[in-house]
Amino acid sequence: QLQLVESGGGLVQSGGSLRLSCAAASGLSLEHYAIGWFRQAPGKEREGLSCIGSGGDTTNYVDSVKDRFAISRDNVNRTVYLQMMHLKPEDTAVYYCAALGTSYCHGGIYEYPYWGQGTQVTVSS
Repeated sequence: QLQLVESGGGLVQSGGSLRLSCAAASGLSLEHYAIGWFRQAPGKEREGLSCIGSGGDTTNYVDSVKDRFAISRDNVNRTVYLQMMHLKPEDTAVYYCAALGTSYCHGGIYEYPYWGQGTQVTVSS
């Protein structure tokens, strides 16, 4: 069972930046999996933010973050990143990474069988 671990969350001021990381808990390679980033704010549903294919050459973003967030991956170091810039208080949420069972991005949240526990991001105004 693939388990993921997120890191890099924290408290940042509005306008600041953070880089989140996602790796396999067991140290396994993620190179064959498409990886997505999601977030869930208090009282809201979990929403998809971005996805990257296994080779790193295909990415997609939800409109609300596409000009501020950038997804990337380093398959040598077995890590997927979410660089977040120009953060706003409304970006405050628990951020999750998840792996698809395929090498390409497709579908919505329910297509992802493997999840991390999440990392808290808090943006102060």
